[in-house]
Amino acid sequence: MTEGTIKTLTDKGYGFIAREGEAKDLFFHSKELVGVTFEELKEGDKVSFEIVDGEKGPAATQVSKV
Repeated sequence: MTEGTIKTLTDKGYGFIAREGEAKDLFFHSKELVGVTFEELKEGDKVSFEIVDGEKGPAATQVSKV
């Protein structure tokens, strides 16, 4: 598992995770959350996740709060 910080949340059910040392943020969709709802997340929350190849590049899956 990799860790990062919620950088941006949208009202459409997706967001972006910032990873330390990485310039590009990772996309995630609310369907990829584990043990937390989208409404419980806040920008700045620490999360752990796996990285997969999404339709538009790397994306986060199995996203859970740390």
